[in-house]
Amino acid sequence: MRVIFSTSEVHARHGLDFWRDAASGASLAQEVDRPCDALKGRIRSGTLGTLVLTIVESDAHNGRRTKRCMEQASDDDLLLSMQLAGDMVVHQDGRDAIAKPKDLFLLDPRRPFSFDIDDFIRLLIVTMPRWEIQSRLGDARALTARPISYAAPLAALAGGLLSMLPERVASFDESTGGKVAQQVIDLVALAFSQELQEGKSNLSTSRMTTLLRLKNIIEGRLNDPDLRPAQAAAAAGISVRYANALLGHEGTSLERFIVSRRLQHCRRLLEDSAQSFRTVSDIAYSYGFLDMSHFTRRFKAQFGCSPSACRQQALKASMLSPDA
Repeated sequence: MRVIFSTSEVHARHGLDFWRDAASGASLAQEVDRPCDALKGRIRSGTLGTLVLTIVESDAHNGRRTKRCMEQASDDDLLLSMQLAGDMVVHQDGRDAIAKPKDLFLLDPRRPFSFDIDDFIRLLIVTMPRWEIQSRLGDARALTARPISYAAPLAALAGGLLSMLPERVASFDESTGGKVAQQVIDLVALAFSQELQEGKSNLSTSRMTTLLRLKNIIEGRLNDPDLRPAQAAAAAGISVRYANALLGHEGTSLERFIVSRRLQHCRRLLEDSAQSFRTVSDIAYSYGFLDMSHFTRRFKAQFGCSPSACRQQALKASMLSPDA
């Protein structure tokens, strides 16, 4: 992971001002306060598929995501945070929670939030596309600012994987990194799903594990135009009826889930400038859509714009980006 910013590069009395700009650029716009200007810290960042990993190390300070900050943003992500060292208090959606080392929690940058750090902290922030989480969990509002303890088995498994990524992210090629990112999102979603369903008679851990296996099988075969619900269910060792029952807890069905995941991958490629040489039809065909009118209709129904308009909007945004 490359160093985005370090206060060792600036005079101590300018540390806080530079930190405000660096923190906003590395993760998202926020207002930062500290009793004095001499803040020490470092920010490192790397990418893994659709994910952006950021390690924040800093002294005590407070931060706020205000309405003015939200107006400056154009992205549509959710923030998964994992404490690596130190404690912090997070506030969002009427909840105040203390996050301790190895805890996981979500923040939604579309809505105001704040945090308080009283001592040195090391924090891993994983920026995830909102649609990646919502396709698995639905509306995640019930989970914001609600830390999942490392004592929970699935949270421990997810946390263990996340903690290994920063030092290994540079070793993955683009294809492998994208596949690993999907596994990370699936495991994180499974951990939060268990938290969401705790105390309710919905999905048990064994059923969630089966659902994760089904999703992984589908993910690995999205390029196959012959993939059908019956084939996906059989590969997971379950019936189509049972698969639909599992996915019904997420408000979808096996067939709709397969189509939705194909559309999401097509959108990712359409928005990727490195894939600009490919035609829209080529991308659609690569994910099993053999009828362009059907593809365009389903794409517009899911994302509110045509595939061509999606590509144009992404190109325009990249040209306006200060890093372009």
